[in-house]
This record gives sequence, structure tokens and C-alpha cells, in this order.
Amino acid sequence: MSEELSHADWRKAKASGANNGNCLEVAPLSGGRVGIRDSETPEKPPFIVRPEVWDAFIDGAKKGEFDF
Repeated sequence: MSEELSHADWRKAKASGANNGNCLEVAPLSGGRVGIRDSETPEKPPFIVRPEVWDAFIDGAKKGEFDF
């Protein structure tokens, strides 16, 4: 897993520039899993979720379920 994570294609939202680059980064992983990490501490182990968890999160974000 550490080999896969070290070569992962980490991405952050295009709007992250407005936050001085401080944001979450995501990377697609094998088996449809998704890695999630804090751009301020990329050396820390990422949180890895199953595809169905990622899909539920994205669906909820699009619906505004996480808005404050």
C-alpha cells in the first residue's frame, strides 16, 4: 500500500488557490478506493475509503448536506 500511495496522483480542487493551497487532496487507488489527505501535512498517512463511501460523500456534498 505504501508503494501505491507514494506514486498516487494526488489532486486538489481548482478553487484551492483561494485558500492559499490549504485543502484536502484526493487520489484514486486500486480497487476503486480513494485516498484523502490534508495538503498541509502530506507526510501523514491518508484516510482511505471504499468506493461506495466516496460516492456517498460526493453525493452528500453536491446536495449541500455538509454546508455549515
